Amino acid sequence: MTHEILLAGFGGQGVLFAGMLLCNFALTEQKNVSWLPSYGPAMRGGTCNCSVCIDDNPIGSPMVLKPDVLFVMNQPSYDKFISSVKPGGVAFVNSTLVEKSSKCRDDITIHYIEGSKLAAENNLAGMANTIMVGKFLKETNIVNPENSRNAILMSVGEAKTHLIEPNMKAIDIGRNN
Repeated sequence: MTHEILLAGFGGQGVLFAGMLLCNFALTEQKNVSWLPSYGPAMRGGTCNCSVCIDDNPIGSPMVLKPDVLFVMNQPSYDKFISSVKPGGVAFVNSTLVEKSSKCRDDITIHYIEGSKLAAENNLAGMANTIMVGKFLKETNIVNPENSRNAILMSVGEAKTHLIEPNMKAIDIGRNN
């Protein structure tokens, strides 16, 4: 089954890293993946999103226009992409930076998680994205959460192994909220 995921926010919020982390979770299970980043000319603070496809079969196109799953880290991304989610899909919303909309769609499931607030409260600055990934792992069966350490190591690389434990903590916070 193909899972099409769109992650969106401002540059500097870790949107591309979160997408890569999801790909690495899938790779630990020998699934096919694609990761297609898109960002504006001013990376930090500019718009940023990435398309992630996960499938047991070969992937035809890396472009995600109608996602099954949407991650949004800020209000402009919510406003731009919430209408693109397929009916029956799921959205993960960083509610620290996105107001709960009175115009919420009733044909999708929306999980609000205070990713930025939880990151700040737990001394994990810059890891709201990974907290959101933890919530994704809890609420979906797309990838196995037991592969967290390996997926994080693949994402941060051998030179940054000191980031494994903070990322593991962020994943756990997301899974417990």
